[in-house]
Amino acid sequence: MKKTPVISEKIVSAYEKMAEKYNELIDHKPHNAYYDRPNTLALLPDVQGKVILDAACGPGKYAEILLSRGASISGFDISPKMVELAIERNKGQGDFFVHDLSAPFDMIETGSCDIVLCALALHYLPDWGPTIQEFYRALKPEGILVISIEHPFSDYLYFKSKHYFQTEHVSTVWKGFGTPIEVHGFRRPLSDCIAPLTHHGFYIDALVEPKPTQEFEQADPRHFHELNAFPAFMCIRALKKPIR
Repeated sequence: MKKTPVISEKIVSAYEKMAEKYNELIDHKPHNAYYDRPNTLALLPDVQGKVILDAACGPGKYAEILLSRGASISGFDISPKMVELAIERNKGQGDFFVHDLSAPFDMIETGSCDIVLCALALHYLPDWGPTIQEFYRALKPEGILVISIEHPFSDYLYFKSKHYFQTEHVSTVWKGFGTPIEVHGFRRPLSDCIAPLTHHGFYIDALVEPKPTQEFEQADPRHFHELNAFPAFMCIRALKKPIR
């Protein structure tokens, strides 16, 4: 299954429309600030002096944190407005540019990155294979890939799927960033989240079904209790296998 131009255009359009509100809320929106980010960042080593690729960087919040910890950051996003906001947020630090996660990273030199981070973006791709291969190529020997994704079990239930083992085009309406916006993506089984990593040169080093932090409970008690009972996201750390 290939990502059709129509679906790709819809994804870009959605993020262009919500970019300003997304950026305004990203520091404290519970699912991002108190669920995804703390659990994903916990999988990273000390980043002082490390070269990090922030793939699908959004408005640059992860980059802001990692730059403050002494990392060197390159980041890209498919949304031009998100990239503009990432540049503005990081005040000239880092290198941010517009790029599609599904296309080859021609601007990134082979073996140039210590870490690749990709947070909550892979579900926009029907086929992870080419992108995971690019992550592998970009990393130095024994480099680290850290991703966060929507949990495949949660997605299966949320979208009321009848075909767990299929990769399916899905959409939902987001109401948390101002005007309700339909967002398109792809739901897939757990095996299709793991196999692209292990088939393209990575070891799975850690897999986390995260729980929200206490700050989440203060901001959104209902979802705090739901997320403590059943996960919505999954965080994975994968290590680049040495070439033999």
